[in-house]
Amino acid sequence: MTALEAVGVYVPSGRTPIEDLAEHFGLTAMQVRVFRRYHGLGEVSRDPGGLLDLLRGAVADLGSLKGREDRVRYVVHARTFPVVVPYPRNPLRDLCREFGLEQAATFAVGHHACASGLLAVDVVGRLLAADADPEALGLVVAGEKAFTGQAQLVPETSFFGEGAAACLVRAHGEHDRLLAYDAQLRGEFDDDSPETAARFQREYAHCLAAAIRTAVERSGLDMTQIRLILPHSVNRVAWQRVCRKLGFPLERVLLDNVGSIGHLFCADGLVNYRTAADRGLLQPGDRYVMAAAGAGLGAAFAAMVFEH
Repeated sequence: MTALEAVGVYVPSGRTPIEDLAEHFGLTAMQVRVFRRYHGLGEVSRDPGGLLDLLRGAVADLGSLKGREDRVRYVVHARTFPVVVPYPRNPLRDLCREFGLEQAATFAVGHHACASGLLAVDVVGRLLAADADPEALGLVVAGEKAFTGQAQLVPETSFFGEGAAACLVRAHGEHDRLLAYDAQLRGEFDDDSPETAARFQREYAHCLAAAIRTAVERSGLDMTQIRLILPHSVNRVAWQRVCRKLGFPLERVLLDNVGSIGHLFCADGLVNYRTAADRGLLQPGDRYVMAAAGAGLGAAFAAMVFEH
């Protein structure tokens, strides 16, 4: 059973208030107030370095990796966007050279947009199980630079921040065991028309709630047995709607990072996991959900159920 061995996080100290981004995107004062008061967004994290600096910071935070580098079979970058640096740069291979992981197979997963972080954990867990080496590890890294307009703002929804997360994955483990995973792909949203965008907004909460409910049911549990939801940090009102669909208390969705760092692409779930763990919000035996949605070539709605 796939398990998370350790989670590392890097969130830079730099912050940019959303008001400072308004002029660049042509946002009115009223739109900014809606983002801040209604969606719960206040500022986003920014780092002066490049993508390698973000990923390096997250992997350096994995203390349990040191001395076990030779056990890492796979290093996978979970991406929202298919292209994250100019060709021919390859920060993932540079990262492996820095941390003594050159023997690992490396690739990127980006098919589910912002839900690709969950997909990457599932893929690595399956690969490790097929290898039949109980000591083998996989390393999933997530995080991107907000380097274009599309990578900085989700219109009327959220702002992207900069930061990164990394997790060591095992095929089997004693803690943070993956109990179930569900990913629901909706190809009908592969359309840039205003009508399709409006439909996506209308159906978003229903679709994400359905993925969460399905994953919880597959784990043999019900929502009353879920201690916490670790969300993708898109905005507060989106999770209010999802919680209404689920009949789940909003106060048990960890939204603390929404207003202070923004939406960190595929890294939100792992960043929120560390926040929960550091604050003692998860106790041994607690079951929790990581959930995310991504839009690009269609849409993906995904959820994983873990036991801490």
